[in-house]
Amino acid sequence: MDSIKVSDHMDRQPVLLTEDMSLATAVELLLKQGKLGAPVVNSNGELIGFLSQQDCLAVMLKSSYHCDLVAIVKDCMRTDVLSVQLGDSVLHLAEQMLGQKPKVYPVINQGKVVGTINRTNVLGAINTYMQQCYLTPA
Repeated sequence: MDSIKVSDHMDRQPVLLTEDMSLATAVELLLKQGKLGAPVVNSNGELIGFLSQQDCLAVMLKSSYHCDLVAIVKDCMRTDVLSVQLGDSVLHLAEQMLGQKPKVYPVINQGKVVGTINRTNVLGAINTYMQQCYLTPA
């Protein structure tokens, strides 16, 4: 099962945010694309942070009292981001996800964000593998 790689199950069209983007714009992108969060990249496409729906919710709730949402992504993003590489094992990632780890991981190749992988992707990969167990005669 270690042969199941992140590269085979990742989302290759992630939403990418920039740190100077308004939070309102970032939220619109996340909602429109149905994403739980998105990597924040610099002008070279390198990972510098991550913005989740949960991060947005906290700021937007506070701003809703005064109708004054002026935050930018940099104000809300996390900079201590866990990421994975294209060749990493989905099994290893699944083990990481059992704890209080992120639900979405940026996928990095040669220092640049090339996709994301989430719990749904990982569960689907394991399910596909398990179905093959039942189809292959022992």
